[in-house]
Amino acid sequence: MTKQTWKQDPSLNRIPSPFISLAILAAVLAFIYEMEARHRNAASTASLACASTRAVIGHLQPLVHGEIAALALASDPRPMPELTFTGGDGKPVKLSDFRGRDVLLNLWATWCVPCRQEMPALDRLEAKRGGPDFQVVAVNIDTARLDRPKTFLHEIGVSNLPFYADNSANIFETLKQDGKVLGLPTTILVGKDGCDIGTMAGPARWDSADALALFSVEQSAELPSQTKG
Repeated sequence: MTKQTWKQDPSLNRIPSPFISLAILAAVLAFIYEMEARHRNAASTASLACASTRAVIGHLQPLVHGEIAALALASDPRPMPELTFTGGDGKPVKLSDFRGRDVLLNLWATWCVPCRQEMPALDRLEAKRGGPDFQVVAVNIDTARLDRPKTFLHEIGVSNLPFYADNSANIFETLKQDGKVLGLPTTILVGKDGCDIGTMAGPARWDSADALALFSVEQSAELPSQTKG
């Protein structure tokens, strides 16, 4: 009796199964849907987290002119990235440590001439508006000759600004990647909820009447959670 050898038709291996193709397509579509859902959820969470800042920006918009005309208010405020630097005693400080108060975060360096020129105005602003609801946080990002920043501040008579520094300049790189910094000086106004209110690229007269009016309204703006019924 002749034995028969059964062989699979090679042509069947060259044609992908329609079921396999559909399964692959379904998997790809499911992956895309999941990524979009995550993005929407993240955007929704950020929007809720910055509800207070969003309300404050509405109050500030008419006041951005004159000496602070270059302040770009955030159209879609987002939580600030976590930034870590050091205080005058060398101990680590986080930007989140200032939650609950408005912060004017300023990045400066001694080799930056406009930075040096605006420092006295920042010092006077802290003297006039600094307190439990507002603080100027000027962070030096010199990475060499680290004795110069304190010497410079002493020479120009800065007495109201606490000293903060980041000798690695990591916070500059973090904010640059976040699209908030291109050069120095850069100043970011941060709300009590830790979200960005606006960004100023370049120097400003932060103790001018225009700036003081802005900060007065910002500090007195009634937040949604504080609205009386």
